[in-house]
Amino acid sequence: MVVSNQKHIEVSNFWKIFTHDQEKIDVGSPEEIKRVEKDDSKVIAVRDVSFEVNRTEVFVIMGLSGSGKSTLVRCLLRLVEPTQGKAIMDGTDVTSLDKKELISFRREKIAMVFQHYGLFPHRTVIENAAFGLKIRGESKENRRKKATEVLETVGLAGWEDYYPAELSGGMRQRVGIARALSNDPPILLMDEPTSGLDPLIRRELQEELLHLQEKMEKTTVYITHDLDEALRLGDRLAVMKAGRFVQSGTPKEVLQNPADDYVARFVKDKQEQLKEAEVI
Repeated sequence: MVVSNQKHIEVSNFWKIFTHDQEKIDVGSPEEIKRVEKDDSKVIAVRDVSFEVNRTEVFVIMGLSGSGKSTLVRCLLRLVEPTQGKAIMDGTDVTSLDKKELISFRREKIAMVFQHYGLFPHRTVIENAAFGLKIRGESKENRRKKATEVLETVGLAGWEDYYPAELSGGMRQRVGIARALSNDPPILLMDEPTSGLDPLIRRELQEELLHLQEKMEKTTVYITHDLDEALRLGDRLAVMKAGRFVQSGTPKEVLQNPADDYVARFVKDKQEQLKEAEVI
C-alpha cells in the first residue's frame, strides 16, 4: 500500500499527569516535574510525546503494560483529557474543541476499536454495527444497508441477527471493527484489539485487518504490546517506555538499529529468529 506524504495526524508535546486533586501542573518546569515524580499520589502516564502520522499510514505504538500507550490513544480522542499538548487530526485541533464540537468530531471523523469489544449485549450484531449511524441520525433503512455492507466486509455476512453472547471472541471483535467502519471515518484508533484472542484467531484477525487496510486505506494509530503484530501491521512503529517514545521508525529500522538497551531487549528474540532464517 502506498502511504501519502500528507500529514493526517500531528501530535505535539502531549502530557498526561493523573492527580487525585486535579492540581494544575506546570510541565515546563523541571522542578515541578521532579516534585510530581516523588509524589505517590500523582502519575506521569504520558511525557512530552510528539509524532506525526501520514494519510493512510498505519502507525503502531508498542510497549509493555504500564508504558502509557493506551492512555496516549485515549487522550487523542479525549476520552482522557490530556494535561497539556496539541493534537491536530484531519485538520482539526481536537484539543481545542468544546464538548459539542468534540461529539460531532467523534461521530464524523474518527472511530475507536477497544480491546474488550464494547458491544451492547442486548443489541443484535447488525444493531451494534449500526449504532454510530443511529447516533448520527441516519434513517433505519440507510443504517441497515451500510451495516450489512460493512459486516460482509469483515466476514460476518449471515450473522446480522445474532447477539454478542452467541459469537466467539474473534467474531465479537469483528463486530467492534464493523461498528468503527460503518461511519466511514478517515481515522481509526485501535487499542490492542487482538490481545484478548487465542493465537490462531489473533493471526486470522490480523490478516483481516491487513485486507481491510488495503481496501479502505484508513489512517490508523494501532496500540499493541506484541512485537510480531507491530512488525506485521505497521508502516512505522514507536516503542514507548515510561510515558515516552524511546524510538520510532520503520519496522526494519527498529529491528536492525535499536536505539537503546530497552529496545534491544524488546527485539532480541525476533532478531535471533530472523538471523536463523537468514533474513537479517
